Amino acid sequence: MHSNFISLADAIEKDPALKKLRDKIKDGDVVANFYEVFKDFEKIAVPVKVEKGILFLRVENSVWRSELKFKEPIIVEKINNYLSEERIKKIKFVS
Repeated sequence: MHSNFISLADAIEKDPALKKLRDKIKDGDVVANFYEVFKDFEKIAVPVKVEKGILFLRVENSVWRSELKFKEPIIVEKINNYLSEERIKKIKFVS
């Protein structure tokens, strides 16, 4: 094998040109792992996407939306602690 070859994982992880791709993968991790952090939220909230550090959560019930908005700082902290880095700064609730 040629000595200049690197694995795809190493290329994605280290190449400065692939920063946007790394960020998108990390954003997807937040959505994919949301229910691992908040098992109790499966019936009340759906993670939609992450953009620019904002987690978009779909909550149909206005009562739950108010409750989750009240607990937003705790939710953000738990997500960031679970992922061992600050990925979420804010939550936006959508219907």
